[in-house]
Amino acid sequence: MEPLPRKIRVVATMLGLDCHDKGLIFLSHELRRAGMEVIYLGSFNTPEQIVKTAIEENADVIALSYLNDHLYMVFFPRVVELLKENNAGDICVVAGGHIVDEDKPKLEAIGITGLFGQETPIRVVVEHIVERVKRERWKEEIIL
Repeated sequence: MEPLPRKIRVVATMLGLDCHDKGLIFLSHELRRAGMEVIYLGSFNTPEQIVKTAIEENADVIALSYLNDHLYMVFFPRVVELLKENNAGDICVVAGGHIVDEDKPKLEAIGITGLFGQETPIRVVVEHIVERVKRERWKEEIIL
């Protein structure tokens, strides 16, 4: 992988009442090992808190995790909606957890990508984040 112009800034968080944070903690450590800066918000966050933090921290990515039930179809789109309302639609949103296959196209259609399951190798997650940020967020910053 070619050198990046600066560290990718990631807000890593869980929404709602989901307290299954082991995967998010692991992801945060691995993203740091890959050279990214991670702002770990942990569990029990609202879409409003997440978007506010991402904007304040000048994040490139919001990494969402949800394992409990089908409420991610309420929470995840709300994050995207709030980003757009706050003129921050260029912040990339990736997600993981227990996402059913029938919901993946709906989430991808609104710009949430990755949709990683618990068995996804970490290098796949890292490569996806790097490529997406380079393509969508850093268009002017990439040195060729």
